[in-house]
Amino acid sequence: MRDDRIEPQWIDAFESVLRLCAAQPGETVCLLSESQSRRLNIDLAELAAHRLGCRPFRLEVPTPRQTAPVPVRSTGASRALAGHPSVLAALGASSLILDLTREGLLHAPELRGILASGARVLMVSDEHPDVLERLVPRAEDAAPVKAAVKRLRGAREMRVTSAVGTDLTVAMAGATTAGVWGFTDRPGTIAHWPGGVVVSFPAAGSVAGTLVLAPGDANLTFKRYIEQPVRLTLRDDHVVAVEGEGVDARLMRDYLAAWGDPGAYAVSHVGWGMNRRARREGLLFHDKRDLNGTELRAAAGNFLFSTGANEFAGRFTEGHFDIPVFGCTIALDGEVVVREGALVA
Repeated sequence: MRDDRIEPQWIDAFESVLRLCAAQPGETVCLLSESQSRRLNIDLAELAAHRLGCRPFRLEVPTPRQTAPVPVRSTGASRALAGHPSVLAALGASSLILDLTREGLLHAPELRGILASGARVLMVSDEHPDVLERLVPRAEDAAPVKAAVKRLRGAREMRVTSAVGTDLTVAMAGATTAGVWGFTDRPGTIAHWPGGVVVSFPAAGSVAGTLVLAPGDANLTFKRYIEQPVRLTLRDDHVVAVEGEGVDARLMRDYLAAWGDPGAYAVSHVGWGMNRRARREGLLFHDKRDLNGTELRAAAGNFLFSTGANEFAGRFTEGHFDIPVFGCTIALDGEVVVREGALVA
């Protein structure tokens, strides 16, 4: 694996994001990492914080042992904190936390307590800084995502269709909706970089229909593009059939079954990407170890479908798929917000 040196443009990227997060001279900035975190990003974050006159400190915890029956990737639910009281005390005393863990704190059980302390958390996706540099958020990215969140929260139904056979209905009553634009400047909030996505966690019993994955869609848990069609049938929030002749369907069936857990088949969240600078083909340019695939989650106009944990529906599991599906039409109460994979203004 190549050893990358620190580049000034990468420090600039981290500095820009810290400014958007309202980092102030003298402010305590916690650089949270684990033993297998990307060293380069930790160094870049520290140098950028020093440029702004902040007081950064490093807080590193051991990467936990593997306990799942299969490899676990891209869950957004780091197990590295493990409820450690001293670590949580340090995080609670920090007003700004840069989350540089491998999986991130987005769905970690400790997050609620950390945010309750008033900390603002920026989850830096475990990507090579080449990716982060291209996708530095801008102040104007916030407004469209906030508008999409408002529309989703006011909707009664989301319907997703496509030319290849998708016809999926999501009842929005009781759903919990959130948007991420790539930075956070308010106490008690979390964002992730890259950003530009809006998602809803449906209430139990809200999702039914068919989702067809076509060549060029992406399975980000496997970090590979779909090569042959896969047809997912959903009833009562759960995938009840994975049909297809190719390796993609076979791998998905095997991975889901390996968990031995009905929760792995359940819907976690649904939404769409809003970042026009994010690229669908982003997986092609880096080794898998250098990517977390957040760019594809945010790519403008994709329908982001996810299986696995949904705490708002009372379901918890480590099994997880994040699947950006391109070319779909998404309508809220009949009003189209994404048409054939393109954002509607």
